[in-house]
Amino acid sequence: MSNDARWHDLGSVEELSRRSLRQITIGRTKIALTCRDGRFGAISGACNHVGGPLGDGRLDGDYVVCPWHHWKFHCRTGEGEPGFEKDCVPSYELKEEGGRLWINLMPATRRHKLPHTPHRLARPVRREDGPVRVLGISTTVMDPAHPRYSTSEALLESALAGAAALGAEARCLRLSDLKFRACEGYYSKSAHACTWPCSITQMDPTDEMTEVYEGIVHWADAILVATPIRWGSASSLYYKMVERMNCVQNQVTIRNKVLLRNKVAAFIITGGQDNVQAVAGQLMGFFGEIGCVFPQFPYIAHSRGWAAEDMERNVAYVQQSESLHQAARELAGRAVNTAKVLLATQMEPEKVARGGRKGNQPMAPESPAEAAAMVETG
Repeated sequence: MSNDARWHDLGSVEELSRRSLRQITIGRTKIALTCRDGRFGAISGACNHVGGPLGDGRLDGDYVVCPWHHWKFHCRTGEGEPGFEKDCVPSYELKEEGGRLWINLMPATRRHKLPHTPHRLARPVRREDGPVRVLGISTTVMDPAHPRYSTSEALLESALAGAAALGAEARCLRLSDLKFRACEGYYSKSAHACTWPCSITQMDPTDEMTEVYEGIVHWADAILVATPIRWGSASSLYYKMVERMNCVQNQVTIRNKVLLRNKVAAFIITGGQDNVQAVAGQLMGFFGEIGCVFPQFPYIAHSRGWAAEDMERNVAYVQQSESLHQAARELAGRAVNTAKVLLATQMEPEKVARGGRKGNQPMAPESPAEAAAMVETG
């Protein structure tokens, strides 16, 4: 045994053997203690990925599965799962004496992180030279095999045409064309489990939410979001999208890192029912929270109202209303002009004062991964 061993009494062998996996904290050291087939094992309780609490996970055979993003480490050696053995967490020496289990807090093996190619979204956010870029996002739910006329999307198309006429580069994303998973609640496990890029995006290469992140974070100067009104709210696809964008806002909370700077958001809201202002309030509240600013009069809207259950007339009205389509073009113009002002002044901060903000401790919360590294390096 090492001369600089630091033995610590974990407790009764009988008691500790009753659970196959547990997280133990000794000072600032986190331990994942296992008992499998009567044999104890101890490895670091901080995952190599972003510091998830391994002892709060589960056992898969001899491997501890992180509860945050499901990375696996051998319960006694700390080695990664087959194919990733060198991606390992520290392991610890144990001994049993007098019915007590003891741990040497000097690690028997060291942490080693294999290099992993960063996701392309993780690159620094830098605006490339060029004209103002306008991204339109249609949140209308649509059957691609049987497309229909969407009033909000039709006005969005007019808005993008108006932006292009002003010399802007314009693109449209139709969420109904994208296959992406719903938010799976990593933030509900821990703020640090909600990563940028999104945890789902990093794990699932087929997830097409990447196109939304790419457009909003890295490409667009102005974002035009179009939504129908559904039972007094924005569309279900809108909410599916913004729940997945919690990872953008969360970087402000846990990293003091503002991903969206000098970006403008504006909105198009239509529906057969009313509640326009409440829908607009939600849209503005969310996009303001992730760092966007708004032009004067930041949304246009149309609704037939509660008593008008005649969607055929609603569609015809939007199709025939030159004033609505002109308003959409002018909305895009206000967004483009506001974007030009922001790009000329670079007024939006890279960091923001934490007082009054979400999770507004004086400092960003400590990263579990960084805390583990500090303990292990002394």
